[in-house]
Amino acid sequence: MKLLHCMGLSKVSNTLKELYVSKNEVTKIEEIDHLHQLQILELGSNRLRVMENMQNLTNLQELWLGRNRIKVVNLCGLKCIKKLSLQSNRLLSMKGFEECVALEELYLSHNGIAKMEGLSTLVNLRVLDVSSNKLTSVDDIQNLTCLEDLWLNDNQIESLEGVSEAAVGSREKLTTIYLENNPCFYWWSQVNRESIRSGPFLLSKVYPES
Repeated sequence: MKLLHCMGLSKVSNTLKELYVSKNEVTKIEEIDHLHQLQILELGSNRLRVMENMQNLTNLQELWLGRNRIKVVNLCGLKCIKKLSLQSNRLLSMKGFEECVALEELYLSHNGIAKMEGLSTLVNLRVLDVSSNKLTSVDDIQNLTCLEDLWLNDNQIESLEGVSEAAVGSREKLTTIYLENNPCFYWWSQVNRESIRSGPFLLSKVYPES
C-alpha cells in the first residue's frame, strides 16, 4: 500500500536523522517541523507540487525530490544542503538556489529549463547535471571553480566555444563534460575530435564510449 500523505510524522522522534518516503503518492510536505536533526530527506517519486514546510530543517544536508510535479524552487531559507535532486519535475527556471552556498551536487535533468542562471554564488558545486532540458547556451558557471562534472547532454546547445568560455573558471578541476545529443556535439564529431581535446581543458567523455 502506498502512502497518500505524511500524517503521523509529528509523532516521530525529533532525533531522527534520515527519512525515506520515496515511491508513494504523497502530495504535501508536512509534519516535519520538529525534525531539527534531520540530515537526509528522500521524497522522490511522489506527487509533490510545492516545496514547503522545511524551514526548521537547519541540519539538512541531502534533499531528494526527483520525479515529482514541482514547478518552482523554494528551499525555505535553507543554506546547509550539500546534495539536491529535482530531476524529472516541471521546472522552467533555475532561480532559487542562490543562497544555498553549501551545495556540492545539483541534479536538475529532465525539466523544461531554458536558461542557466542563479549559479554564480554556488562556489562549492562539484557536480552539475542539467541534461535533458531546453538549454541553448552555457551560462553563469564562471565562478564555479570547484566544478568537476558537468552534464549538458540532450539539450540544444549550438556552440562549443561558448562551453569552453563558460567553464574557464573550473579548468583546474573540471574532468568531465557530457555533450551528447546537442547540435555542437554533432558538429564537433564531424570535424575533428583531437582538435577539441587539445583545447583549454580536457573534454573527456564528451561522446559515448565505443
